Amino acid sequence: MAYTTIDKGSSYFNTILYTGNGSTQSITGVGFQPDWVWLKDRDNTTNHMVFDVTRGTGKELHTQNADTETTQADTLTAFGADGFSLGSNNDVNKNSTDFVSWNWRASGSTASNSDGSITTTISANTTSGFSIMKYAGSGSAATIGHGLGAAPSVIIFKETDGGESWRFHHTSLPNNDSNTLALNNNSGSFSQTNWISAISNSTISIGTDSSFNTSGNNYIAYAFAEKKGYSKFGQYLGNGNQDGAYVHCGFRPAWILIKNISSGSHNWLTFDSKRDIDNPVSELLMPNEGSAESTMGTSNPLFDFTANGFKLRGTGSDGNESGSTHVFMAFAENPFVSSSGTPVTAR
Repeated sequence: MAYTTIDKGSSYFNTILYTGNGSTQSITGVGFQPDWVWLKDRDNTTNHMVFDVTRGTGKELHTQNADTETTQADTLTAFGADGFSLGSNNDVNKNSTDFVSWNWRASGSTASNSDGSITTTISANTTSGFSIMKYAGSGSAATIGHGLGAAPSVIIFKETDGGESWRFHHTSLPNNDSNTLALNNNSGSFSQTNWISAISNSTISIGTDSSFNTSGNNYIAYAFAEKKGYSKFGQYLGNGNQDGAYVHCGFRPAWILIKNISSGSHNWLTFDSKRDIDNPVSELLMPNEGSAESTMGTSNPLFDFTANGFKLRGTGSDGNESGSTHVFMAFAENPFVSSSGTPVTAR
């Protein structure tokens, strides 16, 4: 049996909770240099703030809208060895306000990648299967290098100097070579022309749609290859019942992103094990909305995190609509079985 090479999920993904001070502060305790940082004010309706090492400090994107990249020097001011530093901007550091930070580790630096027909600037971690790619569009069918050495299952694109919506590729989408999702809205999966035509261990083949390949426009992409015991990207079928589906991941989740992909209006859902330290997991943030954190009841999305996956406990259509397919991304708190084959005890 092949075991995971990652014995501690928090070495590559970690959630940090902090309180804003309205001035400047350094957030530590991440455990690594976070190369992709996603921040959200839990108490107020504000932007989801996304930063990464390839675009640099102060350059923010918002998951809940299609806005262009904005540079604000008083937001994230530095990527540190154990966290990041903040300025006084209210969206990241409002005084006496509770915040959550979701942090992913790439390589800790950037490099040029010429595997594709378009040269990318990447920060890639082959152990955890995470890569950040920055590139300029060519306007012609092209390939972009991701540096993972394995084919990614999830790829998230955003045009940074234009108002195109986010594009979200997931391996479990039906006809995933022509269907996609938009992270900034609540629509189901939809047909995307000139989309991804192939994904290999080194490159992603993209078409000419303006959301990811207009000539001269700039783009960012986040790619994830599944790693046993650390990450899982799959789907489940809702049943509308409090005794919902059990979804096996091979680890206790630290973070889950879920989307009902059926037609109609269904929000993206994000949960983590730091805001919810025990079951049921009910503290919800929605990437497609800037609303404050809310606590779910049984008629809404609700889960139990288990030692090796998660169990649906709510009846809400966003997370457990009967007969509807839901796709998810999950990252580990700890693998169920360590690299030596020893079971890891869940909390």
